[in-house]
Amino acid sequence: MTVTGKKSIINLYIKSMGHKKIIYIIFIYLISLSNTYSIEADIFIQSTVNNASKILSSDSSKLKKMSELRSIAKDSVDIKGIGYYTLGAFRKTLDKKQKIEYLNLFEDYFLKSFASRLAEYTNAEISVNSKEIINQNYTIVRSVLKSTDQRPEVRIDWRVYTKDSNNPLIRDLIIEGLSLARTQKEEFASILNSNDADIKELFKVLEKFINN
Repeated sequence: MTVTGKKSIINLYIKSMGHKKIIYIIFIYLISLSNTYSIEADIFIQSTVNNASKILSSDSSKLKKMSELRSIAKDSVDIKGIGYYTLGAFRKTLDKKQKIEYLNLFEDYFLKSFASRLAEYTNAEISVNSKEIINQNYTIVRSVLKSTDQRPEVRIDWRVYTKDSNNPLIRDLIIEGLSLARTQKEEFASILNSNDADIKELFKVLEKFINN
């Protein structure tokens, strides 16, 4: 069959189906294709903690471990989202320049805090047990930090932002019922309330922690 003949058959097929039906079929195909590459929240968390555990159990120096843990946090945590949440209502009082400065400081603060605390563990084995889909945007993944001779078992829940199923991100850690994001929010609110809501005072606290 000639190329012209093939084109004629294709054109007849399109006309017989109708443009709307073809668009619908393409749309369904694209949806199914995107779902193929979606990442389940519990698998995402288990993969993340496995990578962290490898770093923590390695013979690397604490500084190198902290650097590698920071990289994991950048890829798996919604640092910007947590930063805005912890600032709470005070966010509305900032101008554009102050918001940028705050987010930059908060990222450095968060990464240092996250990495330095985790780097103290040498045997951090976390097992994911279940997940609870709250809605389209959030899933709670339940896990435990296994006990050792030095510490008891610790229950850890992960609040995962799943609006983009291809790129889930951690929004909070809830350790034995205590939300770290909420605790941080209360700490920042205390600093600001004690200083007449002067954001520069919070910046000083963050800078001091980062530079120490």
